[in-house]
Amino acid sequence: MKGLVPIGGRGTRMRPVTYSVNKHFIPVANKMLVEYPIMTLIKAGIKEIGITYNPGQLEYAKEVLGDGRKWGAKFWYILQPEPKGLANIVEVAEEFLKGSRFVFHLGDNIFVDGIDDLVESFDNGSMDGMVTMVEHEENVRMGVPYFDKKGRLLKYVEKPKKSPHKMAVPGLYFLSDSAFGAFRGRNRLRPSARGEYEIPDLYQWMIDKGLRIEVRKYEGKWLDPGKFGDWLESNQYLLDRLAERKILGKVDQDSRVEGRVEIGKKSRVINSVIRGPVRIGEGVVIKDSFVGPYTSIYHGSKIVGCRVENSVLMEGVELDNMPKVIDNSILGNNTVVKSVSQNGALGMFLGEGSRVEW
Repeated sequence: MKGLVPIGGRGTRMRPVTYSVNKHFIPVANKMLVEYPIMTLIKAGIKEIGITYNPGQLEYAKEVLGDGRKWGAKFWYILQPEPKGLANIVEVAEEFLKGSRFVFHLGDNIFVDGIDDLVESFDNGSMDGMVTMVEHEENVRMGVPYFDKKGRLLKYVEKPKKSPHKMAVPGLYFLSDSAFGAFRGRNRLRPSARGEYEIPDLYQWMIDKGLRIEVRKYEGKWLDPGKFGDWLESNQYLLDRLAERKILGKVDQDSRVEGRVEIGKKSRVINSVIRGPVRIGEGVVIKDSFVGPYTSIYHGSKIVGCRVENSVLMEGVELDNMPKVIDNSILGNNTVVKSVSQNGALGMFLGEGSRVEW
């Protein structure tokens, strides 16, 4: 089997951070978001992975992800010339995928407990496609599967007004190369009202052709950190589940490290308290500060005289003598926040879409 992971899109719900960086490369619990689907596929035994991108994204993607060798895998980079929908991603990847059964794993979804059993079920089965389901209280915001009286899939509708149950379809799709027939001939797939080729329409085309589509429920934890609040919740959940006590940097005798705290190489903790679960990257300096639970700090950041809790700090962030607690915050690459006077006044240089709550 092969894997397909898209990293395109605009990430509008995560602006202003995504004005300068693709959301798939924003860290969650100090790993870039796209690393989670890649590692999930590899753990399930899928070592050939196609990564689809939009124009202007290839150079950075290759710089960050490489060719897959560091994961023991092989990556193919595939251009999607325009963001024309998820089914179009399948279409542009046909040359890479043809002749294979494959898993289409969205690059911004996290299946925390792995997908090994689902991959095995599809790989060993005779179905032409498989739809994954999760239980979700607000499933009408997502794709919803509909079944006949015998429990067979009838259709799969994106964002319906009502739903007869609480099941929804997350960003994990299983397909065979019979799906590529949808992109040829008189009865080929047509774009939706918004001008995109939708993944529910691809499955519907297969159902209408009499191809065998089955449904499996994902029993593990699923995360979709697409918005500000969801990102912080996902960061918190992953730190709670995955953080270990691993100190590779230097902690001086005046500092205290409590609980499950990871400190990367060449990082220094000086006269500070770190209370886990926390992940700190490489080359980070923390001085005269408190870093509290559920905080992830990416490489090259510097924190002096501050208190930080339940936050995501991206690469190269600088915090200097803040008079208030930094809490429930996401700070983008190379953000600088400092107090500029003894009375705690703040100096700011903020771009479009920035938000400060004080």
